[in-house]
Amino acid sequence: MAVAVSFLAANLALAELGAKSSQTAYLTHNISASDTWNSYQAKNLRANLWSTQATLLESLPNAADPAIQERIRTARAEEARMLDEPTPGDGMKQLQAKAERQEEERELAFHAYHGFEHTSSVLEIAIVLASVSVVTRVHALGVAAGAIGLLACGYGIAVFAHFV
Repeated sequence: MAVAVSFLAANLALAELGAKSSQTAYLTHNISASDTWNSYQAKNLRANLWSTQATLLESLPNAADPAIQERIRTARAEEARMLDEPTPGDGMKQLQAKAERQEEERELAFHAYHGFEHTSSVLEIAIVLASVSVVTRVHALGVAAGAIGLLACGYGIAVFAHFV
């Protein structure tokens, strides 16, 4: 039974390692997505300012003046650049796609974290049952601990294979 408890404890340590790693990945992706959405909002604000400037210039009585027309073209070009700037990849369109990818990765890490936490909980129960079987000398508890532990290990492997 001592070997079974050692096996369960080693698998518990691996599940906890997976949970901590997934939790760190979740937090990293959450912060990254938040930063990207903040950049998106800043670009949106700047695009609106350029649009407002162009609209205001267009409403002036001397809007046909070549200097004013040049400023209007510049404002419209800057607005368009804020919306879609594929070369450096930081236009609103590109930032939105990047933030959505980071959110998807965050959700995967979140589900992996919970899968590893469930595995850890069940392994802890299996260890307790194995310990109780040693103290009470009830072999059925040892068998139950082994079966539950193997199921938990299988679940942990499935979580690892699916999310990591």
